[in-house]
Amino acid sequence: MKGWKGIGWLVAFIIAMAGCRSTKKIQTAIAKKDTVAVAATNSHDDSVAFMRDVYGKIRGTHIQFNTFSAKVKVDFEGSDGKKSDFNAFIRLHKDSLLWVSINAALGIEAFRVLITPDSVKVLNKLDKIAQLRSVSYLQEVTKIPLSFNDLQKLIIGNPLYLDSNIVSYKLDGETVSLISVGEFFKHLLTVKTTDYKPDHSKLDDVDNIRARTADISYDKYENKNGIRFSTLRKITVSEKSKLDLQLDFKQYEFNEVLNFPFNVPRNYKLQ
Repeated sequence: MKGWKGIGWLVAFIIAMAGCRSTKKIQTAIAKKDTVAVAATNSHDDSVAFMRDVYGKIRGTHIQFNTFSAKVKVDFEGSDGKKSDFNAFIRLHKDSLLWVSINAALGIEAFRVLITPDSVKVLNKLDKIAQLRSVSYLQEVTKIPLSFNDLQKLIIGNPLYLDSNIVSYKLDGETVSLISVGEFFKHLLTVKTTDYKPDHSKLDDVDNIRARTADISYDKYENKNGIRFSTLRKITVSEKSKLDLQLDFKQYEFNEVLNFPFNVPRNYKLQ
């Protein structure tokens, strides 16, 4: 594998959780009678107040951190039905550095990635190739306005593209779903009213010409040092083909002292 194909799990992760462009309107997903968002007995003012309250509670549960590290088991199934799995090691320093090491068979490091708010660097240790790019390369790959901050949210599990423009909601027992429309995406976000943490997220592009959609589920929450963290994420992306991705966080820690080693050997070819 070469270049970005060699870090396919990361690209898949980004595309799955952020590159969700679809011609299927979000209204289609909520158009059935049993998913009518606002009860008829609620006044408009009451509904607006309720949606603002839920939005504020969701934002209040965002994970706050300085550093994060994890070992993640990645299971991937492409459109050809072939499955693969491998381990990825992640280190994140808030707002500044995202470091990823990907192991091949027998625990041999195959790829190392370092992403900053301005740059993307990839070491392909199998082919001895180094790729140095600006962060805009991520946007070129995913075809979306992806920022370093968005990547942080993907890793940590905070809702992505959560917009304050809430247009509707549905209250169903211990879950509440908000439908928001932002500059780029329509977002159907479902949370549990017990903790207001993400349970399910569906993202569709505002541009209906596109044909990609993503569904993300957050499961197996754990409480570590007062931080509730989803240790299992299941992601499905559909366009002309389907992609399934599962991220199982086997080990993770918040706010430890980390280093981010990344040196380009002299014998590596630059691309």
